[in-house]
Amino acid sequence: MNAAIAPLAAFIGTTPNIGTTAAAFAAAFRIGEASGKPVGYLCLNLKSSKIHRYLGIDEPLVTLDKLRPELRSSALTPDMLRKAAHKVANQPNVQVLFGNMMREQAEYFTPEEAKHLLDVAEQTFAFVIADVGAYWDNAATICAVRRAGSRILVTTPSLSHFQEDGKRWIGQVSPLFGVNPDQYDSITINGPWRNGGYQMKHICKELGTSALGQLQLSESVSSQLDSGTYAQWLKTDSGGSEMMKGPAKAIMQRHGIRSLGVSVAVQPWYRKLLAHRNGTSS
Repeated sequence: MNAAIAPLAAFIGTTPNIGTTAAAFAAAFRIGEASGKPVGYLCLNLKSSKIHRYLGIDEPLVTLDKLRPELRSSALTPDMLRKAAHKVANQPNVQVLFGNMMREQAEYFTPEEAKHLLDVAEQTFAFVIADVGAYWDNAATICAVRRAGSRILVTTPSLSHFQEDGKRWIGQVSPLFGVNPDQYDSITINGPWRNGGYQMKHICKELGTSALGQLQLSESVSSQLDSGTYAQWLKTDSGGSEMMKGPAKAIMQRHGIRSLGVSVAVQPWYRKLLAHRNGTSS
């Protein structure tokens, strides 16, 4: 196929996988909102899919496991994927492929199936976000992280999360698959469950990653996730509208995705052109 290949960002958490899906979906929401382009959100957390609950869809009609026949035979097409994906009511630029509901089948999801899904997703959308599991014992996590142009590690300031799990999975296991710690950006989840903890600079130094941002997982956010109103909150709440805005902007800039409403006059190349022409625009 000759279609343009969309950038891919993979979000992976440390165990416990606190806040990874919240961060990944908020990033997808912000990118779709800012760019006006179709963003595909793939739930590839084969053993703990949550995004359907966060969006208030108790029983999704189409989930990743329902596409297994097409993935096995490499017959999935962009049109089929678009039809399978759920358009988010509060941000229709974002389309969500809900995750695997058959958790006992997770280990049978093959690398060939994962690669075919990513191939098709990159031809279907302008940007793809893959939300993968914290464990490196399945094809979806390994294939998505190896392939991604941006790899975002989500952890917390708790030493047992970023040091124990982060260093063992990202520091020891990830390099076995050709991805070193310095190829990750980090997002820390600051939750209501504890005060204090380590600062972002200490976490990144310990892990060998780069800082991308922080996400405050407050009681208010938790209630939105539990009630299935997360997308609405991201759209309409004053706090929600700022969630993941900075990290999403950085990811867009990395991959050359332009924001809507950015006039040509503020583009760096245009300012240089004006300077060269002594400030005249024609």
